[in-house]
Amino acid sequence: MRNGGADRSNTCPRPDGLESTTKLLARIRDGDAWARDQLIARYLHTLKRWAHGRLPARARGLTDTDDLVQSTLIRALNRLGSFEPQHDGAFLAYLRKALLNQIRDEIRRADRRPEPEGASENIAGREPSPVEEAIGRDTLTSYEEALGQLSDREQQAVFLRVELGMEYQAVADALGIPTANAARMYVGRAIARLAERMRGRNEDG
Repeated sequence: MRNGGADRSNTCPRPDGLESTTKLLARIRDGDAWARDQLIARYLHTLKRWAHGRLPARARGLTDTDDLVQSTLIRALNRLGSFEPQHDGAFLAYLRKALLNQIRDEIRRADRRPEPEGASENIAGREPSPVEEAIGRDTLTSYEEALGQLSDREQQAVFLRVELGMEYQAVADALGIPTANAARMYVGRAIARLAERMRGRNEDG
């Protein structure tokens, strides 16, 4: 790990880039607090926006979305252990799973509490997440189950493009795909497999 301000200027990741995430993770394992802060700052806003759409209004009253995301990020970084992402998209997918588990916990806690008056109107009117906008709320369970049947890399591709709305070049950078056009084709194939799995689930149901 490099030390000192002289070398740091040549290794700082671009604010809008994802290509240095794996290097930041390596630094974090070495105890680099600067790398930890950079990684949290890089993903905090994106994950807060994603979590806000996934967390129903009834659950938002029990917890602050910003705090939920930040605590999940910190917890994930503290538990890196042997996690060795081959590309940056793997770490984002890792964060998605960790955050989704926390959101489900918050929803279960909210469901155990009496609903305040007018809560149903707030739930019905909450802003949808990018994935809900893409596939509709009624198919979210089917989507999650079908997504889990794809390969890890396919799941990452769908998450980055559909749920986070990343440009194809950013998806290519995150997954180590040579070009934006190649990423477009890979995402397209992943979404086609996802749709096939969802159709199969609906037919079985």
